[in-house]
Order: sequence, then C-alpha cells, then structure tokens
Amino acid sequence: MSSATGDLNETQLSTSFSSTESSKSCRHFEFPEILLATNNFDESLVIGHGGFGKVYKGNIINGSIVSVAAFKRLDSMSSQGATEFWAEVEMLSNLRHCHLVSLFGYCSHENEMILVYEYMPNGTLEDHLHSLGTPLSWLQRLKICISAARGLDYLHTGTGIDVGVIHRDVKSSNILLHESWAAKISDFGLSKIGPTNQPLTHVHTLVRGTFGYLDPDYSFTGRLTRKSDVYAFGVVLLEVLCRKRAVDESLGEEQWNLARWVQESIKEGNLKHIIDNGIRDEISPKCLKEFVRIAERCLLSNPKQRPMMAEVVVRLNYVLTLQQKLNISLQATDKTIFGKLLDMFPFASNGENSAHGDSKPSSNIKDTSRRNADDSVPVDNKDSTRTAPKLFEVYKFDDLEVATQNFLFLCHGSRDLFIGWVDKNTFTPSLGGMGIEVAVEWYSELQPKCQRVVNALGRLSHPNIIRLLGYSIDKQPQCLLVYEYMQQQNFGHFLFGEDVGRPLSWERRLLIIIGVVRGLAYMHSSINEVIHCDVKSTNIFLDKE
Repeated sequence: MSSATGDLNETQLSTSFSSTESSKSCRHFEFPEILLATNNFDESLVIGHGGFGKVYKGNIINGSIVSVAAFKRLDSMSSQGATEFWAEVEMLSNLRHCHLVSLFGYCSHENEMILVYEYMPNGTLEDHLHSLGTPLSWLQRLKICISAARGLDYLHTGTGIDVGVIHRDVKSSNILLHESWAAKISDFGLSKIGPTNQPLTHVHTLVRGTFGYLDPDYSFTGRLTRKSDVYAFGVVLLEVLCRKRAVDESLGEEQWNLARWVQESIKEGNLKHIIDNGIRDEISPKCLKEFVRIAERCLLSNPKQRPMMAEVVVRLNYVLTLQQKLNISLQATDKTIFGKLLDMFPFASNGENSAHGDSKPSSNIKDTSRRNADDSVPVDNKDSTRTAPKLFEVYKFDDLEVATQNFLFLCHGSRDLFIGWVDKNTFTPSLGGMGIEVAVEWYSELQPKCQRVVNALGRLSHPNIIRLLGYSIDKQPQCLLVYEYMQQQNFGHFLFGEDVGRPLSWERRLLIIIGVVRGLAYMHSSINEVIHCDVKSTNIFLDKE
C-alpha cells in the first residue's frame, strides 16, 4: 500500500491492488450508472454535505441485488481533491471491518470524482447529538462509543497488514450510524499509514484535521501518531456525554472549547453539571467517574501517556457492563415496568416451571430452533429471580394467523416455523407480503421450554443473539413466538446441506465465527451468565448480511 496522502492516480491504484483479493470488491462505476442512480444528481436526493462535497442517496445493482448507496461527489470548490479521493479508495479497498463504512466502489470521469458507499440510514452521530436532538439513552450512547472505538482499534493495530492506519480526522460527523445504531468510522481522505510494531512511531506531515478535535501535540510538532486519533476520540466521548459541540463560539469564552471546559469543570468539582440533561438521571456516579476518567486519559497532553484504543474498548465495555448490572438491580428492587413484566407473562408464575422455580433460561445464537430451549442453564439460579424479560409485543393468535397467511409458508423446511409479516415500525401484524418478514414458531402447548425461551431472551439483547419480538398465548394451549427473520438459513445448511456447493469464502467463514464468539461472550459475561449448552452449526442462523 502506498502512502495515503501521496498523489495517487487510477493507474497506480489498479497496480497496487493487482495482487490483493480485497481490491476485487472495489468496483469502478461508469458515470452513466452514477447519473441513473442519482437521477442526474437530483437535489431532492441530497442527504448530507461535507468538506468533500454533497452526498446523494440512490440505488445500485450489485450482481442480482439492488442496494441502497450513498454517493459522495467531489465539489469543484472543495479544498480536497484527487489526493484525498484516491487515498480513500485505496484505504477502504484494503480494510474490512464491521465498524468501518464499506466502500462499494468509485467513479472517476473527466472532472467528476464520486465515491459510492453503503448507505447508513441513521446518518451521523453529530446529526443526532446537535441537529436533530434525538433522545439517545445513556446505554445507546455507550454502545455507539464502543462501536466507534472498535473501528479505530482495528485501524491502529488489527488490519492484518504490516502497517497501521491513522485516521487523522476522528469526529462525530465522521461516525455514521447503521440501522441498528451500530457506529461505523467513515471519511478516510486524510488518513495516513505507518508501522504497527511501534505504537508511537510518528509521521511528519502538514497539520490537517478539524479544530476542536486536533491533538495539541500534533498541532505544535507536526508529528502524527495513532495517539492523535486517541485524543480526537476523547473529544467525541465528551461530546456524547455533554451534548455540546467540540467548538462552539456562541457559548462564550469559558465553554467554546469543549475539552478545555470539561477539564476545568473537573478541577472545580463540577462534574455533574456538564452532563446532558437528557441522560443525567440514567448515569450511575461510578459509571460517570469511569467514563470521564477514560476521556481524561485520552486528552492527556503527553501522547505517550494516552491509552491505546484497545484499552479504551476494554474500559468502555466495563462501564457498559457496570451500568447494565446497576439497571438490572434497580429493576428488581424498584419493580419498574421491566421488573413487573415477568408477572405479566402468564406462565411465569406456574409453580415449579416459573422463573422463580427451576427455570433454565435459554438463548439461541441467531437461532429460532426450539430444541436447545430445554438445555440452556444459568450459572447461578438464584440470580435468575432478579431479572425479567424486556417488553415484548403481545399478539393475538388470529392476527398472527393472518400475518402468516394461515401458516402457509414454512421457514427453511422447519415443520414448526412459519414466515409472517409485521409492520416495520410498530411490529404489529400485517397482511402477508406487506412489511418486514418475521419467523413465527408454533408450540402446540404451553411447554416449559416455550417459557424458558421468553425468559432468557428477555434478559439478553445483542446483535449476535436472535431477537424475540413477541408472543401469543390467547388461544391456549397453543403458544406462538415471533422472532426476527434470518434470511440465510443456518450455518450448517451451507456447510453440509443442500447448499454445500455454494461458495463460502474463508473470509466469510471467519466473519461468521466472529459473530458467534461475540454472541457467546455476551452471554457468558452478562449478569445472567447464560450457558447455551447446544452450540453447533445448525443453531447458528445467518441474516441477509
């Protein structure tokens, strides 16, 4: 890989990628394709505007699949140009991570330079913090920070190549949010590369970046290191906590620089007063202290004393776990709406099979199979009385009968699992074929394993664990459970079943296994300490991604 800020052209690009498999996924789009996808750059399709230029929303065809994409078009008046354009193409063609935005391809036609990315429906973190006023909970904010930190950690040390990547422009507007609210790092036009074996090896470069996020040491010396990204990320952490911009001159001299204002407030003992009012009542004092301590260390003036991003990920995960445990404890003692929900589920009080008896919570790793519901057990049964299922939709049997077209379509050949449709926003049943697909599992009677699935999945919430949307028990003894729909069947089907001949690349297999590990790690480390007891390829279901 050549220098990310060198003067690259398309010939150099294709040469540098000729021996890499990753470059095959970076497609060159013809200009007429771009015009068609954006309706000749229709202004009504503009979804954003940055230093590079306007961003348009449109559809592209990837093989036989139509995908929504974001088209970033270089503005002729922009201070950026070919250097940043080719740097971004090269960088994102060689990097693949779930917390980095994916580059579908690019278009270079005469004076037109266009980058084509995956579309991120929830926009930027900056939008939600400062423009839209979105009511983001404390836990949501923590998870966004962890996702972004993981992306940066991958750039710095986990790229799988001999060089690490310094982003050089980490800020809330370059953190995009997926439909699931997972964060992805974007905009690699200013990125630089350097050795990974020496964390503080620096690169001499002209100072580039965004005021408010710039590492003071980098500004003074021109020595760029990965710790410069760490400093900028510390500012993002404060942004998330305080809901204030990194630089805002309208706030007056004392508060216009966010990092300086927070550091002064900490010295004066005014920590509680800097927190965004929307989350002030959600944060435990211990979590607040730990979170601010992480941000403080990121902002230390001496880069050598700042943590690596790997440590930031670990510390933020600790804060998240701490807050989740406290929330569960409060729910159990205060009998909030979540605490009361266990009593609302009718078979939660059926004597020995209740959550207060010998219930054995289960969890399926992206799986709707009912077989392992009998087998999963908590490490400590006495703790199972202190948690309760999250709020589920309560469906009527007749409505689900309509949603499944009278239980007409079987899911992947299962005799107990049917395809249904619900409204994508409300999850209420809809006519067959309308809305989003769900999987409806039919239990002929109210069996303990049905109860255990509900109790377990009410405790667990993770992108790599199957999501239970609701249930129906109004026509007992039947019980219906409604799950998110897994489009790609199970892992075992691809390895050993009818589709064994379909290509499943080594990279794809690794990504699947990483997803499984994340789901299991969450189960094992959560307050519930759930052991699955039936981990196997046929209990690993795959979504459309």
